[in-house]
Amino acid sequence: MSQFLAAVVQASPIAGDTQASVEKAAKLIAECGRKGVDVAVFPEAFIGGYPKGANFEIAVGMRTAAGREEFRWYFEQAIAVPGPETEILAQAARDAGTFVTMGVIERDGGTLYCTALFFGKDGGLMGKHRKLMPTAAERLCWGFGDGSTLTAVPTPWGNMGAVICWENYMPLLRTAMYDKHVAIYCAPTADDRDTWVPTMQHVALEGRCFVLSACQYLKRGDVSDALKNHITDAPGDVLMRGGSVIVDPYGKIVAGPDFSGETILVAELDTADLARSKFDFDVVGHYARPDVFRLTVEDRPMLAVQSASASSQ
Repeated sequence: MSQFLAAVVQASPIAGDTQASVEKAAKLIAECGRKGVDVAVFPEAFIGGYPKGANFEIAVGMRTAAGREEFRWYFEQAIAVPGPETEILAQAARDAGTFVTMGVIERDGGTLYCTALFFGKDGGLMGKHRKLMPTAAERLCWGFGDGSTLTAVPTPWGNMGAVICWENYMPLLRTAMYDKHVAIYCAPTADDRDTWVPTMQHVALEGRCFVLSACQYLKRGDVSDALKNHITDAPGDVLMRGGSVIVDPYGKIVAGPDFSGETILVAELDTADLARSKFDFDVVGHYARPDVFRLTVEDRPMLAVQSASASSQ
């Protein structure tokens, strides 16, 4: 099975309504299925919301009651994994016969994580990746992932993994993912700058993999007023302009970037290009120099509390 149809879904969630956002995601997955898409990638934080423009009223050494209430509201938008929302997404993937990578805000205990979920075309929740390094002010509301979710899941066209937004600027993280022989490198993002597309081209060329990057097309009206916005209050103003893109293992753009609005970008990809491209460059194979450079990855879960009985097993 050499060729497959890939899609990046550029859309926004429903403002302040996680259930409605899940239902919208399910409809978009169904649309991908009708197009014959084999692999579909959604943006970062599509379920639960990317709080662009919020600051939760934090300054060094200061929190406010209003900021705490904003976080409580945002906390309630997040989902448990697994949970009722993932069941709906899994059913949508099954009905469409499509592998899906979905950006969500995951709630675990008292902490939120920016997470990418992987669903199989049979509807199974195949795994997840938690963002290792929230960027800048994202650290005000999201926790840190660990090496246990540097996940790659199998598909008929090779392994699929996800690296979220500015994690893609972490060379060692990229190398760890390349070592998992990722053929379908998903890059859910909130970065809509002109510099993002060449970054994706570099990743594809470096990893000799297909890169599928999905970004939201988000207007101020798509963000709930429950979070004070420090960018704009005009509903029609664009907070995130998209720029979703699909790149082949030679760094060539095969779909996008699109900045026009909500859309689904589709491209037919050929896995034979993976071997062809690695003829002259395999960053963790024949082009590596382990006698000079080696990477050690701590891939055990980093638990704050572990019982003695569990650790002795």
